[in-house]
Amino acid sequence: MQFIDQAEIDVKAGDGGDGMVAFRREKYVPAGGPAGGNGGRGGSVYLQAEENLQTLLDFRYARLFKADNGKRGGSKNMTGASGEDRYIQVPCGTMVYDAETDEVVGDLVQPGQTLRVAAGGKGGLGNRHFLSNRNRAPELALPGLPGEERRLRLELKLLAEVGIIGLPNAGKSTLIASLSAARPKIADYPFTTLVPNLGVVRKPTGDGTVFADIPGLIEGAHSGLGLGHDFLRHIERTRVLLHLIDATQENPIGAYETIRAELVAYGRNLETRPQILALNKLDAIAPESDQANQIAAIAAQLQQQTQAPVFQISAVSGVGLEAMLNHLWQVLEQAQAAAQAAAREVTLVAPREAADGADRTDGPDEADELPSSESEFLIDQSAPQTK
Repeated sequence: MQFIDQAEIDVKAGDGGDGMVAFRREKYVPAGGPAGGNGGRGGSVYLQAEENLQTLLDFRYARLFKADNGKRGGSKNMTGASGEDRYIQVPCGTMVYDAETDEVVGDLVQPGQTLRVAAGGKGGLGNRHFLSNRNRAPELALPGLPGEERRLRLELKLLAEVGIIGLPNAGKSTLIASLSAARPKIADYPFTTLVPNLGVVRKPTGDGTVFADIPGLIEGAHSGLGLGHDFLRHIERTRVLLHLIDATQENPIGAYETIRAELVAYGRNLETRPQILALNKLDAIAPESDQANQIAAIAAQLQQQTQAPVFQISAVSGVGLEAMLNHLWQVLEQAQAAAQAAAREVTLVAPREAADGADRTDGPDEADELPSSESEFLIDQSAPQTK
């Protein structure tokens, strides 16, 4: 399956139905008066998060999505049928932007979460709404309002707790294959991984944690070089970064500094995420050799520089993985607790509507939407309450 994490689509909500001009005509009812019904509302367009989708590939072939129009009002004061809403399935973790203004429209994270991206047009008023003492037989009805139309840009940001980063050929795919059931492509040349790979790693408690193997970053990735510019966004949702460094290369410390500089240059506070450093490929180094001693000295230097433990591992043989994972679970638990504490501090305030309400130019309409929840009803505690 081809991995696509960016797409542009056009959405068009349904137009409202036209109001109708009609008069009541019944036997023994002279001058029955106007009886034209309102037009139905146009259907709206919604995006809905679906946990079984992993890519935006479907939007490469279908880019225009329309909802149904509302029906025309009928006689005998009958309101026209509303247009059917259109629901578009997207993967969890999809960010929605207005393609023209670059404004964030919404973020779909939880399965089943919905977001209205185009509102249906309001139905026109029938002639019964224009009855007055001066005009007892109005022959005026309003057309339905057009539905909202816009172009959207979709960006998929993978939902993973741990992101595995590093230079190309650092052993990221080998590590995720060793820790989980994922089977990414593994070879002995750079840029083997061209798309992010997800794997579920089991904790000692039995719970699963999603790891993301991010394609190799290089110097200048934040400005579009290599593959990093396209996939750095997938790190944004991770809580912990697992930084793999090839211990067999000439300058492991320089490799660490290169990746950290790219995180700083990319922005979005990626450099402040908790990081775990691991020197990989110990299986390629003979024990008690001069190179092994150099690796130990490099680990000590990195630990002094970062003030964090540096693990020496082998993704092939499994050496050092258990100790690294035990520390990772502790760091991840602390990051999750900090995120939950920050979420509890957020205070949601319901918007207060204007006391006098907005001016209406289209007359009354029974089809006006009611508040969707009790939080939208605001009570003025200063006003005297009557029983």
